[in-house]
Amino acid sequence: MTTPTTPAADLPAPTAPDPTAPNTRALRVLALCGFLLLAGCLVLTAVLGLVDAVEGDGVGGGLLTAGLWSLALGAAAGTAALAVPRRALVAAQYALAFAAPVLAALD
Repeated sequence: MTTPTTPAADLPAPTAPDPTAPNTRALRVLALCGFLLLAGCLVLTAVLGLVDAVEGDGVGGGLLTAGLWSLALGAAAGTAALAVPRRALVAAQYALAFAAPVLAALD
């Protein structure tokens, strides 16, 4: 005669959380600080766009537009990081914020 097995016996043992992983509060604080970074990068991108308009041909190029879209996508990633704190969303927010002035400077 066989003994019935319980479904709980077949499950693997739960693993302990990573002690070095940031907690949700820290990720949310980083996302909030990322909004300050986005605001500073918006000002820098606008200054670079205006300098290019005065000194250049007076027309904003595609890279300036890409930089402004990068800021918008960074704000969306930051909002998502506030709602669902994930390390990848915060990293995307910071990367998109830093990409905006670089793209505007390349224009």
